[in-house]
Amino acid sequence: MSYTVTIEPTGEQIEVEQDQTILQAALRQGVWLPFACGHGTCATCKVQVLEGDVDIGEASPFALMDVERDEGKVLACCATVQSDVTIEADIDVDEDFEGYSVEDYQATVSELLPLSPTILGVRLKLDRAMQFQAGQYINLELPGIEGSRAFSLANPPSRPDEVELHVRLVEGGAATGYIHQQLKVGDQLSLSGPYGMFFVRNSQQGDLIFIAGGSGLSSPQSMILDLLEQGDSRQITLFQGARNRSELYNAELFEQLAASHANFTYVPALSQAADDSEWQGFRGYVHDAAKAHFDGRFAGHKAYLCGPPPMIDAAITALMQGRLFERDIFMERFYTAADGAEDTQRSALFKRI
Repeated sequence: MSYTVTIEPTGEQIEVEQDQTILQAALRQGVWLPFACGHGTCATCKVQVLEGDVDIGEASPFALMDVERDEGKVLACCATVQSDVTIEADIDVDEDFEGYSVEDYQATVSELLPLSPTILGVRLKLDRAMQFQAGQYINLELPGIEGSRAFSLANPPSRPDEVELHVRLVEGGAATGYIHQQLKVGDQLSLSGPYGMFFVRNSQQGDLIFIAGGSGLSSPQSMILDLLEQGDSRQITLFQGARNRSELYNAELFEQLAASHANFTYVPALSQAADDSEWQGFRGYVHDAAKAHFDGRFAGHKAYLCGPPPMIDAAITALMQGRLFERDIFMERFYTAADGAEDTQRSALFKRI
């Protein structure tokens, strides 16, 4: 059984199945709703229910407060409908968003490549090409594991018939444990995509800064490869953070890109290199590497951040102290169940960050 959801102020209508969220149905039918994380923690997809019955689902109490629930607000990524519904959404389409519809795909595992002691590279051959923007993610289904898991795409859109993922092993994580310990070349998997609002805003002027930590390198890798393939002339600087050299993966790729592209600079940083006498690069946290490289002055740049919440928060502080503002900073936080709900609360000062 399906219900009709009317989206104001545009008046667009979508059909929503009983087991679908409002956001899932909208994305699959090519209808724009603002969203980011897709799992109830960021509040980007908050909408007002004007008419009808809606189940709010598993929305974080930080992303959707009790007073907002009482007012009839829901998160479109969690909410399911129980009747025909009318909602009001903040429809403000980003001019750089290409709006590819979400579709389902079948994939075959074509390669498993250990990238570091904790990160596995996974390549999947798709049954057909998938259009996406560099920086977006897919939802992957795994045998015997309830629900799907989100993984950012590391390959550029010029390789639309494959998916490259960087998967960090999370202690106690059922999905990442399965990928690291049981997944084999030749296995068949289901996935859907593309999702997400993390992509380069090409309409905005300014040189580009990428700050990545851990497996958060995946989205910046896709974005940088795409920019260089397209012949983008802006100065592009990647700061990659890791604890030690064994965790600093794909460094050779970025060193080669820096050698062959005058407008690309690669700065790796190790936070636990005190006993590594052979390390000649930056010693310290990745946001401190960015401060040292730019002498603490970031004005005129656009920054793209991807990684664990503590890294993101430290980078935002450094960038804003160096004269960047909310409009200049875009990010993708990598949350796991171990991060806890308390880490999902955003600053009340900002709409996006």
